[in-house]
Amino acid sequence: MKKVTWTWIVVSVISAFGSTTALAQSGADTYKAKCVSCHAADGSGSTPAGKSMKALPFNSPELVKASDDDLIAATKNGKGKMPAYKGKLTDAQIKDVVAYIRTLQK
Repeated sequence: MKKVTWTWIVVSVISAFGSTTALAQSGADTYKAKCVSCHAADGSGSTPAGKSMKALPFNSPELVKASDDDLIAATKNGKGKMPAYKGKLTDAQIKDVVAYIRTLQK
């Protein structure tokens, strides 16, 4: 009976929240929808908007050493010419985008 219960719990959690692949994909999807126009698909900032706004590449030492909390705060509150996304993206979306940005730094 315990085995059936644990199986049911695991299946329920995966159904409710999706797999980790789905969570990573949601960060990529949000990035593509909201960030690519300035930061570029590869995070280089090499778009016309990114160049005019002087978007730092995500692999710059300053952003590599920034904490997730720093990146979350910059995304929520804006920084420099970057607009604030508080109220436009959920906390979960912002966290997923930051996780996706970390994959671009490798």
